[in-house]
Amino acid sequence: MSINRVIISGNLTRDPELRQTQSGMAVLSFGVAVNRRKNPTTGEWEDYPNFVDCTMFGARANSLSQYLSKGTKVSIEGKLRWSQWERDGQKRSKLEVIVDELEFMSSRNSNGGAPSYGGDSYGGGQSYA
Repeated sequence: MSINRVIISGNLTRDPELRQTQSGMAVLSFGVAVNRRKNPTTGEWEDYPNFVDCTMFGARANSLSQYLSKGTKVSIEGKLRWSQWERDGQKRSKLEVIVDELEFMSSRNSNGGAPSYGGDSYGGGQSYA
């Protein structure tokens, strides 16, 4: 049995890109930076950037595109998808997260982009499933 679930939280690295498939389905692409890890030698937490490409599909992608912007802190849950293609004779590949759920971890006042829903200590707490 295999389980393909990922949960990460971090800040958007760029403004999201909203596009449509030929059939009209909304596709939202954005990157998330996950910047903390524990140093195995010292046991201390340190900044170490990991950049994760994320994609969301459908009506939620269309709706959320207006609230997401570079710097927005989010928590996402989804599944990993590996893609491979060839460009200019070179094979390329990437691993991305297909987003199933997104939760804002910062309020509108702190980053100017995310709606403020109140509720938890992060000032966010609204989940989009």
